[in-house]
Amino acid sequence: MKNSTLVKGTAAIAVGAALLLGGGGTLAAWNAEATQTPGTIVAGDLNVVNATTAGVWKDRAGATIDIAAYKVVPGDKLTYTQDLTVTLVGDKMAANIGTTGITATNGFIPANVSVTGPALTVGTTPVSNPLKPTGSAQTVTATITFEFLSTTSGRGDVTKTYNFNDVAFQLEQVVAGSGLVAPTVAP
Repeated sequence: MKNSTLVKGTAAIAVGAALLLGGGGTLAAWNAEATQTPGTIVAGDLNVVNATTAGVWKDRAGATIDIAAYKVVPGDKLTYTQDLTVTLVGDKMAANIGTTGITATNGFIPANVSVTGPALTVGTTPVSNPLKPTGSAQTVTATITFEFLSTTSGRGDVTKTYNFNDVAFQLEQVVAGSGLVAPTVAP
């Protein structure tokens, strides 16, 4: 009988504890908290704009040309340079400058032309992607090259046009040190 009494007593204690906990009661009466000031998070900046001067077209010899009047022939190599004001602010900021709107053909036979770019310089010093912050906005010169290859034969691409009207310079953040484009996160 002692076991039966012990079992009944244990069951009564368990039921009482369950009612106490399940009934919204609390076993602790003390409470404490500590306050801290973690600080303010400030976002960096990424921006690219055309500098105040218009871009310039030059021929293979480095002479400035009027692209609206110039007629390209096989063997010609034309370069377009545009100064860009680049702002990069952020402790782990890195970004690539690229172009949109440049295609291999755009009116010419692909085997007859080579379009490359942008090659980047700061002053006279060549730089490469990804660009890093310098502490202030910097002027980066982007150069696009159009070459009408001398290997063009016959009357290939006579009177053809290549339209650069929809070319844009694009600055895109990359994960610092990886060369990978930063993921886009929906708000």
